Amino acid sequence: MFVWIPVFPLLGTLLNGLFGIKYFSRRAVHSIAVGMAGMSFLASVASFIGLLSSSEPSTVKTLFTWIPGSLVHLLGGRAAQVSFDLAFRYDSLTAVMTLVVTGVGLLIHIYSIGYMSHDKSYARFFAYMNLFTFAMLILVLGANLAVMFIGWEGVGLCS
Repeated sequence: MFVWIPVFPLLGTLLNGLFGIKYFSRRAVHSIAVGMAGMSFLASVASFIGLLSSSEPSTVKTLFTWIPGSLVHLLGGRAAQVSFDLAFRYDSLTAVMTLVVTGVGLLIHIYSIGYMSHDKSYARFFAYMNLFTFAMLILVLGANLAVMFIGWEGVGLCS
């Protein structure tokens, strides 16, 4: 279930970024953005409840192997497998952080409806807000440094 947490803000980014600027009204734009942030928060709550009832302390979900490869250790002559997987880890720390990111993010999305009401780039702003939330969730959920780096760079891009 926790794999769905970052999917909702990404979907909001795609909808508002591709179609919101030309085709959606302001009400539709912020409804999509806030709705996707809310769905992500609900997925975080459901995943947290699932973690509380689970006997496993952590779960790693590998979506796919990003960069397969192997290295040969020159000193010992042993071969070592090294690969970068696009993988997410969900444990107690991740559960708390996803609740914080999605909960505070949802409140910021709601506040931004009034704050940005007179802005010319309303749809672009909410697309970036959802993209920022997506990047924060990739940073929090990343199971290895490569995935966390992608999230870190996404946060920097949106900032």
